Amino acid sequence: MKSAKHRFHRNFKEAATIFGYNGMYPGPTIEAMKGQAVRVKWINNLPLKHFLPVDKTLEDAMDSPEVRTVVHLHGHNVAPDSDGHPEAWFTRNYEYVGKKYCRQVYEYPNQQQATTLWYHDHAMGVTRLNLYAGLAGFYLLHDFNEQSLDLPRGKYDIPLMIQDKSFRSDGSLFYPDNLTPRNQFVHPSVVRAFIGNTMVVNGKVWPYLHVEPRKYRFRMLNASNTNGFTFKLSNGQPFWQLGTDGGLISVTKAIQKFPLDPAERVDVIIDFSGLEGETIILQTEELDLQGNPDIHKREVMQFRVGNKGGDSIPLPQNLRPFDKLEEAKAVKTRRFVMSQEVDGFGRIKLTLNNLEFSDPVTEFPEYDTIEIWELANPVFDPTRPLGIPPNISHPIHLHLVQFQILGRQQFNVNPNKFNANQWITNGGGIEFVSNPVDPDPSEMGWKDTVRVEPGQVTRIIVHFKNYTGEYVWHCHILEHEDYEMMRPLIVIKKYND
Repeated sequence: MKSAKHRFHRNFKEAATIFGYNGMYPGPTIEAMKGQAVRVKWINNLPLKHFLPVDKTLEDAMDSPEVRTVVHLHGHNVAPDSDGHPEAWFTRNYEYVGKKYCRQVYEYPNQQQATTLWYHDHAMGVTRLNLYAGLAGFYLLHDFNEQSLDLPRGKYDIPLMIQDKSFRSDGSLFYPDNLTPRNQFVHPSVVRAFIGNTMVVNGKVWPYLHVEPRKYRFRMLNASNTNGFTFKLSNGQPFWQLGTDGGLISVTKAIQKFPLDPAERVDVIIDFSGLEGETIILQTEELDLQGNPDIHKREVMQFRVGNKGGDSIPLPQNLRPFDKLEEAKAVKTRRFVMSQEVDGFGRIKLTLNNLEFSDPVTEFPEYDTIEIWELANPVFDPTRPLGIPPNISHPIHLHLVQFQILGRQQFNVNPNKFNANQWITNGGGIEFVSNPVDPDPSEMGWKDTVRVEPGQVTRIIVHFKNYTGEYVWHCHILEHEDYEMMRPLIVIKKYND
């Protein structure tokens, strides 16, 4: 990890300062095969001072060095000492380390099915800054089942890291240093949300890609700090979905559009056959903060279809058997509330069940057991459009495990109708105002991140296996994760009576 210069657009006056793995942004794509372990030594060669605004009031930031890093391989089933715990950070030359730091070389066993993973910084209190600065890269895991399928491969298999960013007039990265309105007590101060005004794909502003008139596989990742998007194609043709966060789904299916919150991935085929000479645009249904279509971020990137090339590969149908987790086998149901309060500086602080990260652990799932988690998001204003604050979803990510989404259900968020403590304790104190609805078609598969929508209870089913030990779970809006919307999670050995 080192500081480097990166030009986001050829017309920018200067190259921007970034933090990059091997000085690259995005970082090098690591490709691995199931059953073959990979060892990585993550080395911090970054400067001692951050080029983005560090809030010293946040956990671990007040009395720690400004530039701290630790790497989390997102979505990987890995032992705790290689998971990238946020308190396992280290500085340049390992001079200073966090209290959970224990090793320099991480081991990734690669014992899960083929999927699109990604690695990124996870240091307590500065994750939002380090990832925005460029510390993110792809990790593609393959297996023999995936390789036996007629899927686009090689130069026709392309990961897309999609982010929104803002820039100064000289082409350098902009990140706000204070709240709006400005906080007189804290400067720099963490912001509740960061919404960039420019779309960046694989490190380039509004790029284009020359494609042949044939099928391409795109592994799409939303690596933004805060913003969720709904993606579609400008010519109205469908995507052919292959997979979700955790790997291939059972059967290829057509989807016209799909939502993708920070950290979520979707694996799709776009078929450019018969589109010679055309330009197809990957678009969003983005709204600005006033609820109007955001014309600046509507267009993400162009696909410019050439006249040569093609393929005769049929679209694959059956991809992988899917084992559905059974609710009847769940040994426990846990309930959580996306909570918020005002801190001592007058800032809104978002938490889980009104607990901070340093509060005692409350989640001790037993190894090789199945649990149902029900996550309620009561922050909802029915007069505002979805996606416009305060009506935002929280992308909740669980380390170690993959899970399945059971569905969502609207409830009455009126404080007189919703008792958060009662809901957490026994499932009471809630008034549902709709029938449960199935997950979005694009979510039908293994997931490690789930959108907890405003005004709804989102239910997931989780099998805790692979390892025991201490992990974390959190909102993947990085500004929330850095400021207390993260909790410890300890998987314990199962004891029989």
